[in-house]
Amino acid sequence: MGKRVLLFPVPYQGHINPMLELAAILHSRGFSITIFHTNFNPIDSTKYPSYRFVLVDDGEISSQFESTVENTVHRLIAWNNSCEKLFHDCLTNVLSDKNEEPVACLIRDTHWYNLQYLANRLGVPTLVLRTGSAASLNWFMMFSQLFKKGFIPVQESQLDMPVVELAPLRMKDLPRVGNCSGEAINNLFTNDMEAIRASSGVIVNTFDAIDNKEVEKFREAIPVPVFCIGPLYKFTLMANSSLLNEDRTCLEWLETQAPRSVLYVSFGSLACMNYEEFIETAWGLATGNQPFIWVVRPGSILGKDEVDLPDGFIEATSGNGKIVSWAPQREVLAHEAVGAFWTHNGWNSTLEAIFEGVPMICRPQFSDQMGNAQYVTHVWKVGIELEGKLERGKIQKAIKQLMKDDEGAEIRQRMRSMKNEASCCIKSDGSSFINIDKLMDFISSC
Repeated sequence: MGKRVLLFPVPYQGHINPMLELAAILHSRGFSITIFHTNFNPIDSTKYPSYRFVLVDDGEISSQFESTVENTVHRLIAWNNSCEKLFHDCLTNVLSDKNEEPVACLIRDTHWYNLQYLANRLGVPTLVLRTGSAASLNWFMMFSQLFKKGFIPVQESQLDMPVVELAPLRMKDLPRVGNCSGEAINNLFTNDMEAIRASSGVIVNTFDAIDNKEVEKFREAIPVPVFCIGPLYKFTLMANSSLLNEDRTCLEWLETQAPRSVLYVSFGSLACMNYEEFIETAWGLATGNQPFIWVVRPGSILGKDEVDLPDGFIEATSGNGKIVSWAPQREVLAHEAVGAFWTHNGWNSTLEAIFEGVPMICRPQFSDQMGNAQYVTHVWKVGIELEGKLERGKIQKAIKQLMKDDEGAEIRQRMRSMKNEASCCIKSDGSSFINIDKLMDFISSC
């Protein structure tokens, strides 16, 4: 009889996708798969007939918080505070099921920290999946230190002060989540790190060429095995795991555009903007003199259930743009017509841009996105950052700078080089491919 791996993603799009991709890799290597999921953002189990799905009923937690960026932290803490009550019976039932294969291990999201201690008491080896970069783990640790020293919340006068231990980050690049208090964020990150210390190891959706030094720094603080096996999506073909319906007509529209001419604009599944920023974005794109695909997600404009484009916008773009509610992002970025990506710098989006060789306009919003943007613009130098108040003139200038100017040509060349370097890690002798083999051996030995 083979072995079974249990997986529990945090139920947000950017966390579900990597966990399901990891599940697909494990399944292809002969492991049976059980996935735990909550009532919140439930996974469509019909897309994965080979997996077993177990509902963890979280009662009122899913509904007691409004769907705001700030409440992601409060919801995560509430889930963890109720972890024993929510998860104990589900886990013990799976472990005692004699009709299923024996459990090799549990793989949990970084933010399911209290699940670590329950699994340890039940004798289940547990690995942690960090869906962000290895660098972000060091940012989380440093956040807690800075909080203890009184630097959090960051004062206005200290925003541009460098964080020496985390160069090139500035104080304003440290993780923040809307108006969520520094105390709540510190609570989350401190618990995340302490639970990793109690784990069997960490799996990171990254690759050695960009994160190896960060892994070394992390392991100096928390000496557990670390497996960099990203980007996970490049190692598997799996069913579409998007929680939103993709509008695939944008792919047909791309076929009508010149190579490297299109700006793709998407700010992910959680980030929001106010209506003024939306209007400035619309006119910035309309006057940017580049074809564009703009993802305007339902609920992405604060205080607006439905989004009305400004008067005259359609006429001004004259068919030069395509607006969709959600896009098949990886296919869009891989299309030869796409020449730049205006992004929020979520880690999945950042990785996808690197592996498809698309330079970035960076407009980070929350969590690790500010740090990711700093690495894109100041370490790898494959993008530019759009900072400060969002204004149409600044948008127009950024588009020109990246897609037309000499500086943009240098950035595009660096991105082509980075894409080539990144592609090496997924070859049979590449670092991520080798690390997947090591991970499979590690899990088999659990």
